[in-house]
Amino acid sequence: MKLRELCDDVRYQLEHETFSKDEIAIRFHHRLVFIHAFANGNGRHARLVADILIVRQGGSRFTWGMDQDLTGATEIRKQYIDALKLADRGDYSKLLIFARS
Repeated sequence: MKLRELCDDVRYQLEHETFSKDEIAIRFHHRLVFIHAFANGNGRHARLVADILIVRQGGSRFTWGMDQDLTGATEIRKQYIDALKLADRGDYSKLLIFARS
């Protein structure tokens, strides 16, 4: 149900250009991670699907911290998690920056 709502929301945002294409894809990514559809791999799945979404909208694939490993306990993963937590509070600015870093 939550995935259907998310897809419907994204479709509306794209049709009405509610946000920039990057922000729509990042907001999609954030909500997909939050829904947590799988026991493991939710971040990887959400990044892949956000990349597909932005490319299908004519944008370029996100770099997600220069494609560094986000699975280990690294500084880059901490930056990613901190950006997700900020997005939990409605501020997507750091997640947008991180996705293009």
